[in-house]
Amino acid sequence: MNRIGFLATTCLVVLALMSSMFFVVDQRQFGVVYALGQIKEVITEPGLNFKLPPPFQNVSYIDKRLLTLDSKDTEPMLTAEKQRVVIDWYVRWRISEPAQYIRNVGLDEEAGAAQLNRVVRNAFQEEINKRTVKELLSLKREAVMEDVKREVLGAVRGAKPWGVDVVDVRITRVDYVEAITESVYRRMEAERKRVANELRSTGAAEGEKIRADADRQREVAIANATRDAQRVKGEGDAEAARIYAEAFGRDPQFAHFYRSLEAYKATLSKKSDVMVVDPSGSEFFKVLRDGQASNLSSSRR
Repeated sequence: MNRIGFLATTCLVVLALMSSMFFVVDQRQFGVVYALGQIKEVITEPGLNFKLPPPFQNVSYIDKRLLTLDSKDTEPMLTAEKQRVVIDWYVRWRISEPAQYIRNVGLDEEAGAAQLNRVVRNAFQEEINKRTVKELLSLKREAVMEDVKREVLGAVRGAKPWGVDVVDVRITRVDYVEAITESVYRRMEAERKRVANELRSTGAAEGEKIRADADRQREVAIANATRDAQRVKGEGDAEAARIYAEAFGRDPQFAHFYRSLEAYKATLSKKSDVMVVDPSGSEFFKVLRDGQASNLSSSRR
């Protein structure tokens, strides 16, 4: 039994030793093999690899993918006209030489990101000091990003290369500091209110002008219509008078009788009308009293 246990223990030790001697490098990583604290080998291709067991050799991994560094510093920067602005930016970078990176920067990606953040911010500060806010918001914004990228590449490829490659530098936002932004918004709001009030006043004046013109046109149209109506009415009355005169001229007795009937009709238009007169001596009833109605009827026959 002791021999079997010894063999089992020996097998487990051998398996553990062998497992510590083999390692797998992923296609997204670099494998860095250390021998007594010194870099012995950098493995760039993915696959199964061999090394000596610890503590003779150890392995660590560094990301080889394209990394993104976003700005985290909200401290304002001064432009050429001494305006305080806040810049948001990001950098796309990758580790290209793991050995140089480990010697000159650090053992992981966070160390490179921290140092790269400082270099990029200093480059942005230097470039923004040379330009106005208008230039930062115009087509010269591209020139700013190109200049910052060139300065950052010069820093990481200097006397002690970082072993990194900066692919792109981009500005995502340029804005005034909060106090200035509030002041700008208030001025913009006041200006918009002034323009709105001016437009309302202009619209009200234009509306009054249109209404006055419409009223004038209405009065002119009514006056013209009244004039035309009176003219047509006068022409009609004249024509009616001419026809009446012509008709009455042919038979004066009938004309006198007709006018008397019209007078009776106008005077006694309501059933409640009452007249107190003497028919025997009143000129009003002369037509009826003289019997002209019967004479007229006889002559008509």
